[in-house]
Amino acid sequence: MSKKWSGEKARAWYQQHPWGCGFNYLPRTAVNWTEMWQSDTFDLTTIEQELGWAREYGYSQLRTNLPHIIWLNDRDGLIYRIDRFLRVADRCGMRVVLTLLDDCAFSGDEPFAGPQKPPVRGLHNSQAAGSPGRDRVVDPACWSDIERYISDIVGHFAADTRILLWDLYNEPGNRGIFCPDGEYRQYDAKLEIYALTLMSHAFGWARAQNPSQPLTVGAWHIEPGSAPFSHPVDRVALHLSDVVSYHAYVDTPTQLEILTALLAFNRPVLCTEWLARHVGSVLAEQLPLFKALRVGAFHWGLVQGKTQTWLPWPAIASRHGDDALWFHDVLTAQGQPYSRDEMERVRRLCLAG
Repeated sequence: MSKKWSGEKARAWYQQHPWGCGFNYLPRTAVNWTEMWQSDTFDLTTIEQELGWAREYGYSQLRTNLPHIIWLNDRDGLIYRIDRFLRVADRCGMRVVLTLLDDCAFSGDEPFAGPQKPPVRGLHNSQAAGSPGRDRVVDPACWSDIERYISDIVGHFAADTRILLWDLYNEPGNRGIFCPDGEYRQYDAKLEIYALTLMSHAFGWARAQNPSQPLTVGAWHIEPGSAPFSHPVDRVALHLSDVVSYHAYVDTPTQLEILTALLAFNRPVLCTEWLARHVGSVLAEQLPLFKALRVGAFHWGLVQGKTQTWLPWPAIASRHGDDALWFHDVLTAQGQPYSRDEMERVRRLCLAG
């Protein structure tokens, strides 16, 4: 089994790539990643159209999640569709980050195959589904299936140059559920404990496949009164990752403070989630910052769609009066910029080299 990359190896890998500007991706026709990847609703036509729109602005990378539930029910079909997706991304000049596990099940449901529930009107990311789902995360008897899933996917694509890196686990322990009343229920002590252990195992299972791509898990806890990423899950994630990644929906001074701390690891740094206009995470200020510091960036969302992530988190919506301001996302469902100024800035920064 391979070991964690040395800092020298990680830096040499990063130097092979130009600065990367990208986004987190679901097509506008998918309410969650289950709907994106399952056979009946895999919408390659829309994917080709939307990634074509992104290519026009010079985007070079994207991040998307895979659903364990689809692997359980249709392993060969999922592998086939991943390959087709990678072909489209490659034709559009984009390398892909694949995320294998995810605790952000904002719907409150365990993941299920088949027709997904429609979006709840007016609610941000209302049908987000976990991978593999809380019940499996907190039941180690299910982990052998998770090990096979990680080993299979990473092993199958271990030498695939279309994949930039593996993001093994999105926000471990985040049992966040958005409620229509504006409350955000997050803390789940049992899930946090098991997710921390599962994340550690995931690194070992993935490394056993000797992938050519680096491994990471993003640090994501930013809590008032605490140093960013001091949470045990984040500390372990940063310790095990070949390259540093993190999520930060914060204003620009806070973003700079975080970057100063993370760059001290002397490894490549990637911000794999950002852009939340209501809280000061804005493209005009932060995208130039990422480029100046050569930090790879993936803002949340591309096209306005069924996830409704142009709407703010409910707690913010309840106290924010500007209904016209988008929270995430940059293009309308017709492919037009939400903000022409923003997208011209993207184009200039991406195409300037």
